[in-house]
Amino acid sequence: MEQLRRALIQAKLERESGAQESSLRTDNVSFDKRDATEPSEVDITYVDTRVVNLDPTVLEANRVISGKEDKTVTLAYKMLRTQVLQKLKLNEWNSLAVVSPREGNGKTLTAVNLAISLAQEVKHSVLLVDLDLRKPSVAEYLGIELENGITDYLLREEPVKDILLNPGLERLVLLGGHESLAHSSEVLGSPRLIKLVDELKQRYPNRIVIFDLPPMLLSDDALVFAPYVDAMLMVVEEGRTTAEDLELCAEALDGKPLLGSVLNRGSA
Repeated sequence: MEQLRRALIQAKLERESGAQESSLRTDNVSFDKRDATEPSEVDITYVDTRVVNLDPTVLEANRVISGKEDKTVTLAYKMLRTQVLQKLKLNEWNSLAVVSPREGNGKTLTAVNLAISLAQEVKHSVLLVDLDLRKPSVAEYLGIELENGITDYLLREEPVKDILLNPGLERLVLLGGHESLAHSSEVLGSPRLIKLVDELKQRYPNRIVIFDLPPMLLSDDALVFAPYVDAMLMVVEEGRTTAEDLELCAEALDGKPLLGSVLNRGSA
């Protein structure tokens, strides 16, 4: 709870000092020295996975990092990437869920940009999974129209290999969603999904899996799924996230490892 509270305090201080928008900030994500046993560069050739090339103009419009954004934004995500990698390595974790208190706090954009930034680090691959089953939007941010998605695997036994796609970025794979489910929390706790998550986390030793989850205070989805992921990354929004929201999220997490918090300065 304390690190979430600090995120809110920092937002208030920056607002009062007239800090610029579009900044990201992490709190209590430690910096640890790397050792000499890190994995070597990961090279991937996609054979079965469908490759979709992204439209740079769509990425720019949706504020997805593509090399054309302001350098301060790129630097902010690189800083977040480094801190996330060090925390994961310190704890021997390879999965995290990106959450927020409410809609519009910027969690999905943060999940997408963090995944892209992590994939640019050549020592591992990244799998981004859209588990916001009520309102999937990862593919939309990337400008991808999906014919099928994770619900086709969960409800219609579509093979995972037919759903995975590479968005034209090396070392990044997307398991997206394209339809809304009203009974999403039941699906997130189903044996079929739990088995899939275990497979995704264990198949490749150098893979980092990022799950985009629904807002914590709008449904019980994130709480249902929390036991199956190593840690949570909380996205809070300057000017909108309240102390009460943070209190409620902290109580709901109930000791679940919190990787850190990201201070988002714009609604997305």
